Amino acid sequence: MQLRRDHIAGGAMLVAGALVLAASTDLPFGTLASPGAGMMPTVVLVVLMGFAAILLLGAGASPPLRTIDWSDAAHAARVMGATATAVALYVPLGFIASIMLLLFVLTFLVERKPWLRALAFSSGATLLAYLVFASALNAPLPRGLWH
Repeated sequence: MQLRRDHIAGGAMLVAGALVLAASTDLPFGTLASPGAGMMPTVVLVVLMGFAAILLLGAGASPPLRTIDWSDAAHAARVMGATATAVALYVPLGFIASIMLLLFVLTFLVERKPWLRALAFSSGATLLAYLVFASALNAPLPRGLWH
């Protein structure tokens, strides 16, 4: 059997979904009449794992793994590094600072857009996300620097 791209992608998503599902058992699932905090994440993970299984079943039609063009690997590494840094700083810096910093770094340093546009985009998108999550959805977001 020749290893193909969708074998790797589907397998990775199936394993990741199973690991996150196993780690999130501390949230109460509840019932359909009274859903708990763990119902939505569980449903999303099961759907993700279902799509991963479908991807695995059709993996024979995808291009072989050896045909991947790795010329953009450095760009992908920069995006993953910026995202990992933002995840690490999310609680200490808070939602606003960490998300604004992440978007600015991705837009200005990674994608090489003009700094003023990058600043406007990162500020506007962060403000919009904050208004949606904190105000409209009443989601508890870490305040970090702004206690």
